Amino acid sequence: MVRRLGVTGGIGSGKTTVCRIFRVLGVPVFVADVAARQIMNRDPAIRKEINAIAGKDLYSTDELDRKELARLIFNRPELLRRVNAVVHPAVLRMFDEWAAKSEAPYVIMEAAILFEARADTLVDRVASISAPVEERIARVMGRNDLSREEVMERINNQMEDEERDEQSYYVINNADNEMIIPEILKIHNDMLRLAEKDR
Repeated sequence: MVRRLGVTGGIGSGKTTVCRIFRVLGVPVFVADVAARQIMNRDPAIRKEINAIAGKDLYSTDELDRKELARLIFNRPELLRRVNAVVHPAVLRMFDEWAAKSEAPYVIMEAAILFEARADTLVDRVASISAPVEERIARVMGRNDLSREEVMERINNQMEDEERDEQSYYVINNADNEMIIPEILKIHNDMLRLAEKDR
């Protein structure tokens, strides 16, 4: 049984950067966001359920109209909860199947809402990435076409860093002046030792 590490953190915390370093170390990474997008676009049953929740066809171009879905569920937690209840279990199943096929000592699931989606139950340990709010805002505004207010809205809709850190086995502080590679190597060696125990 392959060991599993969950990597999580709020928007702009640097999950992608951290996972890029793990990939360089040869660790396979499953990105939950990408999987969710694929499932929502390709799975006929899920497409049907999303249209039912939205009360309209969101697939006029054969791809999910993500902007329209975001507009519909914005400030409507009940709709968001229903969409998540359809998508999250499918993503977790996909991860389970993907991880089971891996030959690596351990694999990673990268997910912003790891705890909220109960994906922490599928991994052995969780590494939480945190960074100062101002740096997170600057990173997101630098790569996305979002205003400061829109970024803050997303940050406020996610779990607090402190809450995430408390539930995590490892915490990486990804502030701009911090050295994260030694931290990542420490976690990598730790996970390899954990995997070694199973051999």
